[in-house]
Amino acid sequence: MKVDATDLKTNETDDRGRVYLGTEYANKRVTVAVVEVESDRPDDDELAAAYREASESAEALAEEWSETSDEAWERLDE
Repeated sequence: MKVDATDLKTNETDDRGRVYLGTEYANKRVTVAVVEVESDRPDDDELAAAYREASESAEALAEEWSETSDEAWERLDE
């Protein structure tokens, strides 16, 4: 079966994965093919990279805070 590119439509699904076709398809038999699926959520690799980056940033921030805190406590003794 040959499909013309102008016949392709892109629709968003609802939170249950359903697509609303429109009233022009009411009471008609419709054949639908999924050609491509795009996700607006990051994939596992992107999430892992973001987690690593956040973890490294948190460690650096904790080190800076520890140094600043130590300096502040030392100055209180003066």
